[in-house]
Amino acid sequence: MKLLFKQRFFSWFDSYDIYNEYGEVVYTVKGQLSWGHCLKIYDNVGREVGTVQERVLTLLPKFEIYMGNQYIGCINKEFTFFKPKFNIDFNGWSVDGDWLEWDYQIRDAGGSIIAVVAKQVLNWTDTYTIDVDESQDPLCALMVVLAIDAEKCSRN
Repeated sequence: MKLLFKQRFFSWFDSYDIYNEYGEVVYTVKGQLSWGHCLKIYDNVGREVGTVQERVLTLLPKFEIYMGNQYIGCINKEFTFFKPKFNIDFNGWSVDGDWLEWDYQIRDAGGSIIAVVAKQVLNWTDTYTIDVDESQDPLCALMVVLAIDAEKCSRN
């Protein structure tokens, strides 16, 4: 499944529309007023399906992931010099990216690719394509991408 992750142009908080390959909105992401990033994910009929919540006062960035109201794990940025690396403590996933942090892959515990994420340059707002393996849950992959984008936003 291919998703297009596109930040809304005029928004006080982080807001994104997530489209499928047919141009239909499948998820909407709305930032909440909080200390640290709090991103609520809604399906195409407006039901809240997930949350990405930044934990503050940590040495390195850390984001908690929720499916509905159930905690499923967190994403920690690891200390590295050149290539960014994230530790994901759910699904046995890991993330490896290029040094610009524009393109990266999400892999399972066996090293198989779960999703390929690529930033589209020359857009007014953050825009990514997320190509998710058909056997995987695209919502989980989306929440990883949201956490990584929020972490980059916090640094800038």
